[in-house]
Amino acid sequence: MLDALAPRDGAIYIDATFGAGGYSAALLEAAQCRVLGIDRDPEARRRGDALAARHPARLTVIEGRFGDMERLVAPVSAGPIAGVAFDLGVSSMQLDSPERGFSFRADGPLDMRMGTDGESAADLVARLSEAELAELIRNLGEERYARRVARAIAATRLQAPIRRTAQLAEIVRAAIPGREPGLDPATRTFQALRIAVNDELGELDRGLAAAERLLMPSGRLAVVAFHSLEDTRAKNFLRQRSGTGAGASRHLPPAAATPQPSFSLLTRRAIRPGADEIARNPRARSARLRAAERTAAPAWPALPGSRGAAGHVGAWGAA
Repeated sequence: MLDALAPRDGAIYIDATFGAGGYSAALLEAAQCRVLGIDRDPEARRRGDALAARHPARLTVIEGRFGDMERLVAPVSAGPIAGVAFDLGVSSMQLDSPERGFSFRADGPLDMRMGTDGESAADLVARLSEAELAELIRNLGEERYARRVARAIAATRLQAPIRRTAQLAEIVRAAIPGREPGLDPATRTFQALRIAVNDELGELDRGLAAAERLLMPSGRLAVVAFHSLEDTRAKNFLRQRSGTGAGASRHLPPAAATPQPSFSLLTRRAIRPGADEIARNPRARSARLRAAERTAAPAWPALPGSRGAAGHVGAWGAA
């Protein structure tokens, strides 16, 4: 991440997923720069106080969603943004706190909200029809046995509400035949519910577009993703904006001509963790880093009819 962002003295960087402050701390130590940290989790702001005390007037932690970063950073920074970092998905602190409801390994309330607003995972499990659950689990969890899982959930909730992570994990495990080595059968269903609860794919779309608008020419964007849905989204965005994706159709009218590239890729392929890093941090094994540099071209306009989180997938966010 530091190699990708190339922090320098006097510049301003956005840590769009502050979490425990690891990236922010690394940036602050690498250069005499300023960092704006964003996180929707109220606990992140409290964790940032100690780091801010070690770097007076150089770190500001803002509570909110990174898809709203333009609005969030406007009151605290009028200067050009030299870099934006995204470390996507659930944080280790959230995963390791049973009361947050993200983990299938420890019992807790079936919550999964990264912030404090909106529906919980338990609410979704109770509200969605069996068909909607199957669609959600298939599309956001990439679970081949989505129908079986949805059928088991629907049958169980007729007897009693599903309110605990351990309860849901056991339902899923019983519904899936066989086991993949090294993968708990509940993994994909929990992933699907978490993504839906937090609108993670829609948030990523909005965050990438906001970073494009905020970054100065030669500013850097770095995105770390941990599953294929996120990584494909980031990859397609950067390939499109850099002009390295699929070419425009010759059948399109001139008005639909592709804008000038707003990014140039720093790496053609995603950077993966090495064996040493995985040994130190097993959770890094699925990480993929993609990075690009902002050009002087204007940010691309929003596509007509563009949607948020998995726009093709149904009605679970409609409550």
